[in-house]
Amino acid sequence: MIDKYGPWAVITGASEGVGTEFALRLADEGISSILIARREGPLAELAAKVRAKGVECVTACVDLTALDATDKIAAIAGDREVGLLIANAGADTNSSLFHDNEVANWERLIALNITSTLRNCHHFGHDMRVRGRGGMIIVGSGSCYGGLYGMPVYCGVKAFDLCFAEGLWAEMQPCGVDILYLVLGRTDTPAHRRISEANGRPFAGS
Repeated sequence: MIDKYGPWAVITGASEGVGTEFALRLADEGISSILIARREGPLAELAAKVRAKGVECVTACVDLTALDATDKIAAIAGDREVGLLIANAGADTNSSLFHDNEVANWERLIALNITSTLRNCHHFGHDMRVRGRGGMIIVGSGSCYGGLYGMPVYCGVKAFDLCFAEGLWAEMQPCGVDILYLVLGRTDTPAHRRISEANGRPFAGS
């Protein structure tokens, strides 16, 4: 793992759920992490757990919907060799029908899932291609396969990410860089529970 995807990984949306699990599993493999999310407290708690496993860890609170998000992440990474990018941030917190919400909120969802992912992949993927090794995981959703009532924008951005990842895989495979679009089904995460409860449908997953 560390020879192929180390010594550093960048994980967005790392403060809870799937992102947290990635950070802990990678630490078990000896890979250090650059953890990105909006909330400082959960990031600090996770960083302590990661460091307790004997690897390095740095954190930063970055708004991934901002146009300068990738620039900030790149500055934090500095000259560290990032061999793995995990684009995990991307939940739909709008929880509404399309016309029941401001268009600016849907634009932020697009920025989070598409613009930020594309820019991060472009920045970190460049050096991976030069080195001839590394990998990227774009964490997605089964909603990528078709439109759903109450989720047109979310389904759309996840479908983009799927097609983007497949195309990028075709380009990067000959260069020795792995690309994976991770399709999550109904997953018991804190974010999913909050969204389900906000919609009056308490989560009952396994």
